[in-house]
Amino acid sequence: MTDGLGPRPADAVVFDLGNVLITWDPAAAVAVAVGPERARAFVTDPDFDFAAWNRANDAGRGLDEAERVALASHPHYAQEIVAYREHFGASLVGEVEGSVEILRELHAADVPLFALTNWSADLFPVALDRFDFLDLFEDIIVSGEEGVAKPDPEIFEVLEERVSHRAGLDDCIFIDDSPANVSAAAETGLDAVHFTGPEHLREDLIARGMPLRRHP
Repeated sequence: MTDGLGPRPADAVVFDLGNVLITWDPAAAVAVAVGPERARAFVTDPDFDFAAWNRANDAGRGLDEAERVALASHPHYAQEIVAYREHFGASLVGEVEGSVEILRELHAADVPLFALTNWSADLFPVALDRFDFLDLFEDIIVSGEEGVAKPDPEIFEVLEERVSHRAGLDDCIFIDDSPANVSAAAETGLDAVHFTGPEHLREDLIARGMPLRRHP
């Protein structure tokens, strides 16, 4: 804690995962089977609406059901639909190095760390197997396991329960790349930070009193 002259450090920091710590590109998974041109056309086709289909999976729908529904409504996309799960690992392009560096610095300084991610329960084990930095979190709330996804206020009630031994929501910093999620988080009392890149995040956290190195 500070002496009252500077910002008061938060009791915990809550990270989103996709495109904050892990670069995610769904077209990259589909492209393994059908090539980049067809993959991009599929994930951007408003008639299929990949974002809405994926959001339902993040909110708890199993992928067997998700594929059944999609294959029935869009049979011409059969290869693309099946390829997403089959090659999901390819959608995890890599870690966002600057963000992971921040995560490791916070962990080294004994800052309690949590994650709140919109992710299919069927697919999250792929990330756990691949990214060792996920072990730095005290707890990870996965929307697909909870049956509700950001920005639904209910998932922040889940977060509140899971961090309650450490802090209240108003004592936590929350980091997300989605403006809608940031807005919803702020309404619950979280100090919500819109992620636009690692360097901006570092400055945002330093301004909040977090123990991070300043880059030259």
